[in-house]
Amino acid sequence: MTEAAVARIRVDRDRCCGSGNCVVTAPEVFDQDDDGLVVLRRAEPAPDAADRVRQAADLCPSGAISLDPPSRPDHSTFGSSPVPETWSTS
Repeated sequence: MTEAAVARIRVDRDRCCGSGNCVVTAPEVFDQDDDGLVVLRRAEPAPDAADRVRQAADLCPSGAISLDPPSRPDHSTFGSSPVPETWSTS
């Protein structure tokens, strides 16, 4: 399986409860300060750390870690287009 890159990691130190799951799971990306709160060592980790980073975010009991997905084209309207209000569909 090919590992996909994580575009960006965000941490919310105000939400962090200091469990340390992130540090155990991805120590090259996360650390803890003297108060036990998360410290982000790398906001854009190497592709080989992507799975561990996703696991760290999933394991975070307080939800203090969020991941921004890699930029992808918006295909939410693929196959359809909005009909202008002045057009009649009948």
